Amino acid sequence: MPHHSHAAKFVLGHARVLIAALAMVGLCALAGGAMAAPTPLTATDLGTLGGTNSGATAVNASGQVVGFSQTTGNAASHPFSWTENEGMVDLGTLGGTFGSATSVNASGQVVGFSQTTGDAASHAFSWTRDEGMVDLGTLGGTFSSANGVNARGEVVGFSLTSGDAALHAFSWTVGRGMIDLGTLGGTFSQASAVSATGQVVGFSQTTGNSASHAFSWTEKEGMVDLGTLGGTFSSASGVNAAGQVVGSSQITGDTASHAFSRTTSGGMVDLGTLGGPFSFASGVSPNGQVVGQSQIANGEVHGFCWTPSSGMIDLGTLGGTFSTASATNATGTIVGQSQITGNTAFHATAWR
Repeated sequence: MPHHSHAAKFVLGHARVLIAALAMVGLCALAGGAMAAPTPLTATDLGTLGGTNSGATAVNASGQVVGFSQTTGNAASHPFSWTENEGMVDLGTLGGTFGSATSVNASGQVVGFSQTTGDAASHAFSWTRDEGMVDLGTLGGTFSSANGVNARGEVVGFSLTSGDAALHAFSWTVGRGMIDLGTLGGTFSQASAVSATGQVVGFSQTTGNSASHAFSWTEKEGMVDLGTLGGTFSSASGVNAAGQVVGSSQITGDTASHAFSRTTSGGMVDLGTLGGPFSFASGVSPNGQVVGQSQIANGEVHGFCWTPSSGMIDLGTLGGTFSTASATNATGTIVGQSQITGNTAFHATAWR
C-alpha cells in the first residue's frame, strides 16, 4: 500500500478496524407490516482461524460464507471461506500478512484484497478451488481492492491509477483484464457491487470534488449519477438483477444520512432508521430484501433487514452493543457483524 496515498491508507485502515469486527449470519424473520423489536435467533459461532476476531462479509446462494479472520497469535489476518461441511478454511494471501475476502459468487469464486510480499502493496485478488489466489493487478498504481463479483466472473472494485494519482472504479474479467470505469468528474470513484446482468454500482466524486454521488455503470450507458436524498453525499453499495440499487445518502441540509433503495420506476426512496439519525443499506437480495445498519434511539448501532411489507426490522446483536448487516442472499440469510457478550470480540456467526 503506498504510504503517500491517504485514500488507500483509509481503505486498508478501515479493513483493519473490521478485524475488530466480525459477522452475523442470519435469517430475517419478517413480522407482518410493522417495525418489529429485535428478533431472538439462535446463533452459531463460526469460529476463527486461531485468532481473537473474525468477520463475515458475504454469502452466496448455497450458504458459503466468506470474510476475514485473525490467525493464531493475531499476527496476521487472512481471507476465509466457510461452509457447513468444511468449516472455516484459510485462503492464504498474496504473500503479505493481511487480506480479506469481500464477495463470493454462486460458483464459489471469492474476491477481495491482500497485501503482497513484504506488505509493500495491496492488490485485488480472485480465488477459486482450481486456481487458488490470483493477483488481479491494478490500474497502474500500487493499490487495488476487489469488492464484488457476479456469476459471470466479472469482478469490480477500485484501484490507484498510474503514479498513484487517483483512485478509480474498475471492472475486471479474464478476457479483458482490468478496465477503468472513470468518475463523475472528480478524482475518486469506487465500485462496490455488480449485478448478474453486469450493472456496476458505487460512488464517485463529482466535478470539483465538492460532492460524492452514487452511480450506476453499464456498458451501454457508462457512468450515470443517481443523485441523493437532498444532501451532498450518496453512496451505492448493492444492486440486484432487477436493477434495484441500495446504499446511503445525506438528506436535505446534510443533517443526517439515511439508507435508500432506488429503482428506475420509483426513484430513490428513504428507508428511514431504527430511531436514530443514521442508517446505511449495505446489500440487497434478488427478491428485494435490503440489509444494513442503523443507529437506534439509545445511540447503539444495530443491523437491520427491510422489505416494503415489513419495513425496517432490528436484528439485534449477539449480546453486545453493536451489529451491522452487510449482505443477504436469495434464501434470506444475512451476513453482517456483531459484538459478542461483553463486547470483547467479534466472531463470525450463523444465525438460524
